Amino acid sequence: MLIHDDLYTWEGFGGVLELAKGECHLRIFDLSKGKSGAVTLLKPILVVVSDFPERASQLKRVSVRSACSHVASRVVRQFEIDPQRMVFIEYTPASTYGDRGQHHIPAKFDVMDFVWHEGYAMHPKWRPLDQPLLDLVSDLIAQTESEG
Repeated sequence: MLIHDDLYTWEGFGGVLELAKGECHLRIFDLSKGKSGAVTLLKPILVVVSDFPERASQLKRVSVRSACSHVASRVVRQFEIDPQRMVFIEYTPASTYGDRGQHHIPAKFDVMDFVWHEGYAMHPKWRPLDQPLLDLVSDLIAQTESEG
C-alpha cells in the first residue's frame, strides 16, 4: 500500500548559505498493509527516492545520492519508520538521448544499505536491487506513475 507519494525537501548544512539542501520524489510503500499474503516480510517498508533531473542544474541543490544518509535519517524520523524494517531504494527512471532519441538508458534501482547509529544513517553502500523485489518495485512505481 502506498502511504506517501510527493516532493520531499531537506535543509542542508550551510545555514544562510543553504549548502547541500535538496529535493527528491519520495514514495513510501508499506507491504504489510492492504492485500496480505501468507508470507510475513522482514522488511515490509519500501522507501523509494528519485532525483528530479530537470531541476539538477539549480545551484546549491544536491542529489539524493549525495545526501542519502541525511535523507534516510530524516525520512525515518519524520515518518516513524523502523530502519531495520525498511529497504531504502534509489530509483533512476529510464531515459533516452541523442538527436533522434536513438539511445536508451534503462531504469535503475539501487538499494542503499546503511549502518544505523542512534537514529542516524551512516556509511551508505549501494547494491543493485535483486529479483523478485525488483519486479515488485518496478510494478509499484509503474502503478503510481500511471495514477499520477
